[in-house]
Amino acid sequence: MMDKVILAGFGGQGVMFLGKVLAYAGMGSDLELCWIPSYGPEMRGGTANCSVVLSDEEIHSPVIDQADAAIVLNKPAYDKFAPRIKPGGVLVVNSSLAKLDEVREDITVIQIPATEIANEMGNTSIANMVSLGALIPHLNLVDLAKVEKAMVKLVAKRPELLETNLTAINKGMNYQG
Repeated sequence: MMDKVILAGFGGQGVMFLGKVLAYAGMGSDLELCWIPSYGPEMRGGTANCSVVLSDEEIHSPVIDQADAAIVLNKPAYDKFAPRIKPGGVLVVNSSLAKLDEVREDITVIQIPATEIANEMGNTSIANMVSLGALIPHLNLVDLAKVEKAMVKLVAKRPELLETNLTAINKGMNYQG
């Protein structure tokens, strides 16, 4: 079994952190994994994306031609990566920053106002975690418990962020559009 996931948005939206959360969740579950970051020429405001491949058997290629799932945090990321979701896959779209003119019929598209939800929580920078929460139920190899365990390790130097991130993930999981 394998999960091939693409994560994309502007630099500064926490795209790489999303990838690390999934990668750590996979490592904590003794899965094979590949995490490949890709940065645009700018830091904040430029494009950023990463791919994460999680598998319970050997991964023969880290390249994702057709993803099982993706999170896109803005409209340029949607335009670029929505076509790369395989039929039957799942796409989580931050509808606060990506208004969709048309939606693919052959995939599950979850439009969640992640930035608005994060603003309501008082922290715009956790829109990535809200989006992750919307994706978790659709993954094969990673669940909330594994993500929570990974988050504990990732925020060890700033433990005050743990509760905020976990609350944001739960808001995303429980969102009813």
